[in-house]
Amino acid sequence: MKVPVFLLSAAMCSQLAIAAPPPVDPAMLELADESRCLGCHDVEIKVRGPAWRDVAKRYRGKPEVEEVLVEKVYKGGGGVWGDDYMSANKRAGKDNIRILVKWILTLPDS
Repeated sequence: MKVPVFLLSAAMCSQLAIAAPPPVDPAMLELADESRCLGCHDVEIKVRGPAWRDVAKRYRGKPEVEEVLVEKVYKGGGGVWGDDYMSANKRAGKDNIRILVKWILTLPDS
């Protein structure tokens, strides 16, 4: 039995679409860049700090952690993701940090 080429193509494309992570919001990346987050973090991979998808995975479904993370980014801290210490980021401001934390917590697994 011959399978039409378009069906094979559609099946292959749907598998690729499932495997690819959803696109990242460019406005959030711009805010992260302006807030000086991208020197130590990336959405997909560990840089100095954890990948944001890993943060989302660890804290997903725990709404009480949002304000804890905002304070951690604002004041700095360490010990949760290894021996490295996260510098305080007060110049980003709590409002911007809160926006970024809310967004990070919505990121799906890759």
